Amino acid sequence: MPQRPDAVFWLTLEAVPGLGPDGVRRLLDAFPSAQSICQANAAQLSPLVGDKLARGIAAGVDAALVQPGLDWLAAPENHLITWDDPAYPAQLRELSDAPAWLYVKGDPDWLARPMLAIVGSRNATPQGLRDAQAFAEVLSEAGLTIVSGLALGVDAAAHEGGLKGLASSVAVVGTGLDRVYPARNRELAHRLALGGAIVSEFPIGTAPKRGHFPRRNRLISGLSLGVLVVEAALQSGSLITARLAGEQGRDVFAIPGSIHSSLSKGCHRLIKQGAKLVESANDILEDLGRRLPTANPAVAPVPATDDLLDMLAGGPLSPDQLADRLGLTVETLSVRLLAAEMDGQVARMPGGLYQRLFQ
Repeated sequence: MPQRPDAVFWLTLEAVPGLGPDGVRRLLDAFPSAQSICQANAAQLSPLVGDKLARGIAAGVDAALVQPGLDWLAAPENHLITWDDPAYPAQLRELSDAPAWLYVKGDPDWLARPMLAIVGSRNATPQGLRDAQAFAEVLSEAGLTIVSGLALGVDAAAHEGGLKGLASSVAVVGTGLDRVYPARNRELAHRLALGGAIVSEFPIGTAPKRGHFPRRNRLISGLSLGVLVVEAALQSGSLITARLAGEQGRDVFAIPGSIHSSLSKGCHRLIKQGAKLVESANDILEDLGRRLPTANPAVAPVPATDDLLDMLAGGPLSPDQLADRLGLTVETLSVRLLAAEMDGQVARMPGGLYQRLFQ
């Protein structure tokens, strides 16, 4: 059985052709519950949604349209959060086009926590992937749940970093939650469901369609206090997320890059338009009125080690060169470099090289 007895009524409203979230929210202003809406007659419904939709609601829908959702909700890790639910994310309630329901796989409590979105190119550079993961890990350690869209590239790297931190990560997707898109991220999606959450407004069984992803983007930004764009070309969908964030009153952050890289041009445009230029995680935390924890060593940033600083004493090096000479994985090195940047010990130069700052 589904976890909530009124799920059948919500799924029924979802299946009424043409009704949509806006119509449901209008009806909920006049009726106390989804059940009362489904049990109303056409005359009661018509003044709110018009004659055609009123007749469609009163007539009901084929049970076969509702059953896939009920079957999915029977699993304990699957949830339906609706507009009248206290667990509905407060950040989303601020949106004029907020969904009337959310499907959630994993722990819905993550949606009540402070979040930061990290987005960027699907075809990110190695440095962009390292930045996305390192920023996400440090920000997650600072208490910000990392939100992204489960795409390849920056999205996946951001989720990986968020999962390593204390505040985990949430993916917002453009399909039904009975499928994973892209399929290459299936294992990542499994870990998100176990240690974070995956969210969709689309019905169970919904396949990926081009038009779904801009709609998904408004939820990525809507759930978040701000959006960090790591790498983006001028035509990147990440710029849509950034634009939506600005329209929603969220903060927009961007990491600058080489003037010669096409994947820097989107970030540079955002900065010209007023996005905050970001060089370290502290730039974001300070802007949001938060700070990195320092009292608990389990959540403090990994400090730069003497061997890292000594290695840079001879001149700038790339992350790959440093990782090779120090015998570290690139992921571990990225976290140490970011912590060293925040401490003012190193700085990133054009071209992705790092230099030591002598104090």
